[in-house]
Amino acid sequence: MKKILSIDGGGIRGIIPGQILVALEEKLKVQTGNQDARIADYFDFFAGTSTGGILTCLLLCPSPDDPKKARFTAKEAVNLYLDHGAKIFNKNSLQNVLNPMGLLDEIYNASPLESLLKEYFGDLRLSQLIKPCIIPAYDIDNRISYFFGQHDYAVHGEGKDFLVRDVCRATSAAPTYFETALVKSLSGVSYPLVDGGVFANNPTLCAYSEIRNAIDNPTAADMYILSIGTGSQYLPYKYDNAKDWGKIGWIQPVIDIMMAGASETTNYHLEMMYSAVQKEGNYNRIQPERMGNASLEMDDASQDNLQALSEVGIKTSEDCSVKLDEIVKVLMEGPDPVKFKLEYEVY
Repeated sequence: MKKILSIDGGGIRGIIPGQILVALEEKLKVQTGNQDARIADYFDFFAGTSTGGILTCLLLCPSPDDPKKARFTAKEAVNLYLDHGAKIFNKNSLQNVLNPMGLLDEIYNASPLESLLKEYFGDLRLSQLIKPCIIPAYDIDNRISYFFGQHDYAVHGEGKDFLVRDVCRATSAAPTYFETALVKSLSGVSYPLVDGGVFANNPTLCAYSEIRNAIDNPTAADMYILSIGTGSQYLPYKYDNAKDWGKIGWIQPVIDIMMAGASETTNYHLEMMYSAVQKEGNYNRIQPERMGNASLEMDDASQDNLQALSEVGIKTSEDCSVKLDEIVKVLMEGPDPVKFKLEYEVY
């Protein structure tokens, strides 16, 4: 089976799937007896939106010693948020103080995020990631969805290749939070892009469609999916407050509702698709239902909330320990490399 890992968007809440992947990687190390085991070794295809896109790129970043091996452990990937989250979402910055609600400008200066991405990825190219993946963003000029694909370079060359740091910047350019990303392909074409979460906060269906286009035309029965969310609890919007909102009042809620609704709808479709082929066990969705003491905000990077989010991820991993053990058994069957038939049967 083609084994797929998909990670939702959700800002700083990316700590939750990050900690779940730490637990999964540790189980793989124990079961394989290989202390160098990495998440990237056991999945064939990856998908990630926004914070999930950043995690995907970290998991697929090649080692400088071996371009076919992953550089970062799952723990090192999640530490990007734990160690640097407060820099990314700096509520004490001058920009945030002068523009606290993002009414006149984006809430956060993107420079700290961009510097961090450059520190982690340098000049690494999308095509150099060690496994095929799909990372969504939205082109606000052409008004179309845009998909970054590691495997697209094989057919389209530099027109579909980008610096990884630009891919991460684009997929996480959440409206009102960060400035729209203007990124260039390696062929020199510019794209104004915002967060892929505006249409595919849960990118699992995007991954499914991409794999269906592989050379051997795999169906749902041929795909094993692990989809990880960033928490199913969201800020409630009370009728008495919302009924009189105008454009300004709806700005932030509508973004939140779009992203949550997109994730839930994708999960619904996949459950129905796998049920139709009687392969429900091939689709695994891990989505924490309780957030404990963690904030529901996407940008609360206070030390207390970083710890609370970490605890949600760890607790979810413990609650899902049996499921993770079952997933490990399937993953240990070995990878089944995906070959795509885009315009040409080349990969």
